[in-house]
Amino acid sequence: MRSSEILRGVVVMLLAIVGYGGLSVAASAWAGQARIKDLVDFQGVRGNDLVGYGLVVGLNGTGDSLRNAPFTEEALANVLERLGVNVQGENFRPRNVAAVLVTAALPPFARAGSRIDVMISAIGDAKSLLGGALVMTPLNAADGKIYAVAQGPLLAGGEAFEGNASTLTKGVPTAGVIPNGGRVEREVEFELAQLQTVRLALRNPDFTTANRIQHRINQFLGQPLAAALDPGTIDLQVPDTQRRQIAGFIASIESLEVLPDQPAKVVVDQRSGTIVMGADVRISTVAVSQGNLTVRITETPQVSQPNPFAAGETITVPRTDIQVDHGNNRMALVEGGANLAELVAGLNALGVGPRDMIDILSAIKSAGALHAEFIVR
Repeated sequence: MRSSEILRGVVVMLLAIVGYGGLSVAASAWAGQARIKDLVDFQGVRGNDLVGYGLVVGLNGTGDSLRNAPFTEEALANVLERLGVNVQGENFRPRNVAAVLVTAALPPFARAGSRIDVMISAIGDAKSLLGGALVMTPLNAADGKIYAVAQGPLLAGGEAFEGNASTLTKGVPTAGVIPNGGRVEREVEFELAQLQTVRLALRNPDFTTANRIQHRINQFLGQPLAAALDPGTIDLQVPDTQRRQIAGFIASIESLEVLPDQPAKVVVDQRSGTIVMGADVRISTVAVSQGNLTVRITETPQVSQPNPFAAGETITVPRTDIQVDHGNNRMALVEGGANLAELVAGLNALGVGPRDMIDILSAIKSAGALHAEFIVR
């Protein structure tokens, strides 16, 4: 092969390496970006929580015992009286009725007649809501007004079986859901088309992220209409040409992609041994040593039995085996400025498990070498 062909092959290989490297860097930066709609909440585009008190009927003897839940009896009497049935002074003790709390979320811009899902939860001593149906229940918002009405057969979240000697419960039979069981009766008054300024609220306030969103929007619009007021708020002026189509204007803004930035955090859940560390966590130069002293004592008694014609007794001879394991007595040096991957690799080299890693991270934080917010739950 001639030297010119060899040189050409080397050049092609270098170009391929540079090209792949550039693609990997670009792909990494692109993968870290997020849409503005996933980072902020737009003013007025929010739901509202609803709650109501109702009755579930049609249960197979698994409802409230009215002696222990007098509010169920009172609510049932009120319902029957509204239907023209007078039960005052009557002694009735049905076991197929249960008092429940009904909750739902009213989505933004929900119109009258729309259907929403509702959640049902027993508040008495009912054993199961399986097979029950919710009687018409008004749902109120925080202002005390009725915004929806719920009714219909519910789907219980579990099953319960009971016998004379034992019981078996699978899931949570005292809670359920009614898909599309609520009907919106009142609309939340909000005129999106009348807004001259749209306010964006960051779900995770951060100065850098707010500044990047501001610059990205202004770059897209070609004029300085977005201004970051604080780490969690951005004001966006609606152009005069977009006043009559503000929904489309917001749609074009929320689809823009921005690289969010968050402070370095280490979140530890001691109950499950879960550790979550951000990519920006940095470690100063520190030496880490991890080891456990484990003592194992094994008792293996043996039986000593004499010969059949010998005079003697059968005795038990103790046999004890003691083993001492000093564990891992190595020490690892983590260089200053180490990132998350280097820290994890160094701790894994010591054979450190999640439980021990929590103690090590806490000690590193106490030593002032962990440059991140340390959150323990």
